[in-house]
Amino acid sequence: MRTPPYLPFLDGPPGIAPGLKPIAPEAWLLPDSEAAAGLAPKRQLMRARRSEVFAAQDAEAEMAEAAAAILAVTGPADEDWPTPLEAAASMVSDDLCLMLRDGEGLWRLRAASLCAPTYWRLAEKIGQPLGGVHGPVPGGDPGLAARISRIFDGLQPGRVLERFNWTVQAGEARFTPDSGPLKDLATATPDAAALDVLHLRVERQTIRKLPQTGALLFTIRIVIDPLRAALSTPRHVEAFAAAWQGVDPAMHRYKGWAAYDRLVGTALDARRNPVTSEGSKKTRQDK
Repeated sequence: MRTPPYLPFLDGPPGIAPGLKPIAPEAWLLPDSEAAAGLAPKRQLMRARRSEVFAAQDAEAEMAEAAAAILAVTGPADEDWPTPLEAAASMVSDDLCLMLRDGEGLWRLRAASLCAPTYWRLAEKIGQPLGGVHGPVPGGDPGLAARISRIFDGLQPGRVLERFNWTVQAGEARFTPDSGPLKDLATATPDAAALDVLHLRVERQTIRKLPQTGALLFTIRIVIDPLRAALSTPRHVEAFAAAWQGVDPAMHRYKGWAAYDRLVGTALDARRNPVTSEGSKKTRQDK
């Protein structure tokens, strides 16, 4: 079991604010912590369910420029793909989304290769402005959309911004356009299996502006690790507990955390009292 590459709960609960920070350009795509586990299944999904994971609207030049930027880092694609954006997406674990500014000054999602959506469907979001993309988020429209639009307008080519979001889920699925099956699994899982079924799902996003077309390129890397690995020290356990319990009620509802409260509480107890928890588990197995 690896040490999770990202533990954003150490910085507190997930919030509404964009939380974007500049990073060094060389840290944009590499190292790709998920390539070994996720790249082959991603390519299979891109082939088998293309209509669900790829969409584009009049963004040929932007897709070509985005692909060139990515392949300059990864090297050329080793398979043939219908579009340059899909070729680039096949070389990184990250999903790739392009936003273009329309004649009214609105940033719209105009092309994407999206194989690890966190509870949203590309077909419902393609062509939408920021308000439509972020509409369900508490405070997402118009407040969040206006703040993000100002950041996008002022972003200079060559500058890379990064942010993190996180949640928990039952199981290790990456392609999750619908949260329902995960919530059902969480509800059906007995307490004794909490640490086995719960996973930390981290979303690492980067944003950069392409110099030729002016399009915004989002990379979205989904990082999945067992919650057991994330709660590896007492400090991590208490930081996670504080973040989970300290989240804004509206965000708690938005993320559907009520379905996980029971298992998370059990997992935290098990990490705080490992001897007692293992003994109780053994007693139940013996019965």
